[in-house]
Amino acid sequence: MRCRHFLTPLLSPLSFANPPSRPLASRARAVAQPPAQRRAALAEPDVGISRFASSLPGFRGALKQRYSDFVVHEVARDGTLVRLTSFDLPDERADTDDEADADLPHALESFRLLCGDADCEALRGFLSRVSEGDSDVSPIILSPDADKAHRLEVHDFFKRNFIFLVTDTVEHSDGVQRCIRVRLRSGPRGRRNRTGTGSSEPSGWRDDRPFDSRGSVTWPYHLGKFLRFHLYKENKDTQEALRVIGKMLGLQPRSFRIAGTKDKRAITTQQVTLFKVHASRLAALNNKLTGIKVGDFNYVKEGLVLGQLMGNRFTITLRSVIAESEDMIKVAVDGLIKSGFINYYGLQRFGSASVPTHLVGAALLRGEWRSAVSLILDPREGECDDMNGVREHYKEHGDIDVAIRNFPRRLIAERAILQRLKKYPGNYLQALMAIPRTLRLMYVHSYQSYLWNHAASMRAGIYGLSGVIEGDLVYKKECLGEGIVTDASENNDDHTNTSEMAIFAETLPEETIQSVKIADSEDLLKAVYTLEDVVLPLPGSETLFPGNEVAGIYHEIANKDGISLTESTHGVKDLMTYTDDKIHLVETDLDVLSKAKPSEVNELLSTGASHDDSLDTSGATILAETESIGSSDLLPELAVKLSFTLPTSSYATMAIRELTKTSTSVDCQKALNS
Repeated sequence: MRCRHFLTPLLSPLSFANPPSRPLASRARAVAQPPAQRRAALAEPDVGISRFASSLPGFRGALKQRYSDFVVHEVARDGTLVRLTSFDLPDERADTDDEADADLPHALESFRLLCGDADCEALRGFLSRVSEGDSDVSPIILSPDADKAHRLEVHDFFKRNFIFLVTDTVEHSDGVQRCIRVRLRSGPRGRRNRTGTGSSEPSGWRDDRPFDSRGSVTWPYHLGKFLRFHLYKENKDTQEALRVIGKMLGLQPRSFRIAGTKDKRAITTQQVTLFKVHASRLAALNNKLTGIKVGDFNYVKEGLVLGQLMGNRFTITLRSVIAESEDMIKVAVDGLIKSGFINYYGLQRFGSASVPTHLVGAALLRGEWRSAVSLILDPREGECDDMNGVREHYKEHGDIDVAIRNFPRRLIAERAILQRLKKYPGNYLQALMAIPRTLRLMYVHSYQSYLWNHAASMRAGIYGLSGVIEGDLVYKKECLGEGIVTDASENNDDHTNTSEMAIFAETLPEETIQSVKIADSEDLLKAVYTLEDVVLPLPGSETLFPGNEVAGIYHEIANKDGISLTESTHGVKDLMTYTDDKIHLVETDLDVLSKAKPSEVNELLSTGASHDDSLDTSGATILAETESIGSSDLLPELAVKLSFTLPTSSYATMAIRELTKTSTSVDCQKALNS
């Protein structure tokens, strides 16, 4: 079953730089109220976010006043920080010394045991001709083999031991016998020899047929099939950045593999893999890309899958900080280190539109297909007039062709639904199934997150955060570290099941499947578990709920919605003052690169990306030189820069919420930024 940790601790000790004493920027600001005519954005209590891990007071600070205030570096599975450090191309030359050192006699002996003397001698002769530099060497055909399982074993043998060779299966003209054909992976295919060099088999093999075209693009045998690179982006969604790169390369966005998406309003760096694309093609795009850079190229054997990361490293600057004293800020930071924060799903989990995604998910779980379609297609408050005009026209006239023409391509769900309704009028389930699978699952995952947040608030409200209580769900100690991260993308999207939960509620790649148990009195007596071991379930068809009052909140809320659930490395870098709101207070990967290779980076930046208005490429720390920046009559304001690492599926905004004791809702942050 899928669970999520109730409390998220910070992952390592905090280093806190306390600057010399000075007055704080404490002048009062008028808090702007949201316009009366606009519907208020989604508030935290609307999705169950209502408690804090500590009762310590917070302080006021503006989050994401500029996108450069939110810097994210992916932490790879091996714990390394993913940074953009180089635009250099990797060496693609073959290492002939390594090939010469290969244990050829041992490999041939293994092949003899697998396929027999005749095939072994045929392969030995073939390899001899290859080593002599014969680039026009003919393929060989091994002995007939009716055992498919054995043929698969032979194919795997060549993949493991002779990566410069490629195999496929051919059949005899009698249509019955089959055998394996072996050829050189790269270079000219050479002449066709129907009997196969060194083969004792009679003619009649269909060796004139093309080689299996799957993966037949010429690719150097010594290179990994996947190009791994670091994607640096500014103020762009991950998928948007990949669409731009894909369009320039002539590739579909699905060609790219990532471990996870990153925030849009931020500067982020993450790993990406791409199948059989040379680094030079991507590097050539850097002068054409705006707000995007690619580098740190490397060839690897395997592509990334969702969830294949340790976490994310955040460097966040809170501007316009107002606090009674610097000591109060330090106390708040120390409280965050000691207590961690409740691992709520942040507001971004529930979408930014006036129709939250969890409402669509609830409709799906009730089996109300038409209602779910209406929630996705109907007019929305807060959307631009042109877009709402398209929605209004479709709702009134039902003209699918007009709607498809006018909905922009970025509205993927709306366009997919309309195109399927055009083919199958009135079949709303079919229309929903046309939505890309990851997006389709997002709606129900959002509802599950909605229930989880409410359960977490109830757990904190009733039992507090002093420790494990009887009835809590905990990961079994003997199972810790044995969890399996599942990749939802591996499931077959063509499979259809009429069960609402089976269709829409599948395993999230970000959640870990482990064995859980209900903590009993004996566990409490032995103090086996701590609060960090406590988890809350994400409800599904087979869920173990806590053995206390927390279980009731899941069923209570779901029943109200007409749904049955039974059918870190952390560091505060420093405090600083600034007088110019346009100054960047965090050094980015490009800033660091500009110091190492200023001419190369400046050339890229002359036609490429820039921070908000302009990018300071000096790489100097300008934060302490406020006197020389901006007007001298401006009072300095206080900023707090935080750096911390969180595991996957944790929201940095919820850590900031715990620190400041301030809502992260759009309306609240707009008021703070005004």
